[in-house]
Amino acid sequence: MSLTNDIKMVKEELNSEEKFFEKAVITERFVKKYKKLIIATVVGVVVFAGGNMAYNIHKQNNITAVNEALATLSKDPKNSDALLKIKSISPELYDVWRYSKAVVAGDLLTLKELENSKAILISDLSTYEEAQNSQDVKALDEYALKQNAIYKDLALIQSAIVLMNKKEIEKAHAKLAMISQNSALSKIANALLHYGVK
Repeated sequence: MSLTNDIKMVKEELNSEEKFFEKAVITERFVKKYKKLIIATVVGVVVFAGGNMAYNIHKQNNITAVNEALATLSKDPKNSDALLKIKSISPELYDVWRYSKAVVAGDLLTLKELENSKAILISDLSTYEEAQNSQDVKALDEYALKQNAIYKDLALIQSAIVLMNKKEIEKAHAKLAMISQNSALSKIANALLHYGVK
C-alpha cells in the first residue's frame, strides 16, 4: 500500500514538474517570439516617463522664472529685463501686464495693439477699453455686436450715453432697447430710458 502511495506521489510530482517545464517552455517561446516588442514597449514606457518628467521640470522652472520676473516688476515696473523674460516665457502674461498698464495710463495705442492678442480675454477687454476711452459710438456698437463680448451690455449703455450727449435720443433709446431684461444692467437701461433725456 505504501509503495502504491509512493508511486502515486512520484507520478503526481513528475506530472507537476512536467507541467512546470511545459509552462517554462511556452513562456520561453513567447518571450523569444515577442522579444523585440517587449523591449520596445519597455523602452517606450521609460522614454515617455522621462520625457514627462523633463516637461514637468521645465514647466515648473518657467513658472518660477515668471513669478520672479513678476515680483521684480511689482517692485520696479520699468525693469526691461524682467519684462522681456515674461514676454519670452509667457506672451499671454506679457499682454496681461501691458493691458493693466495701458488701462491705468489710458494708453489707447497699446490697447489698440492688444486687440490682436492671443489671450482671448485680453483681446476682448482691450477692444472694449479702446472703444470706451475713445467714446466712439461705432466702435462701441461693433464691440457689442461681437459674439461672446464680455461687456456687451455695458458697451450698449455707453453708446447710448454718448448718443444722448449728442442729442440723438431716438438712437440712444434704440441702443438701450437692445439690452435684455435678464441682464444685470437692465435696470440701468430702463432708468436711462425713462428718466434720461427725452
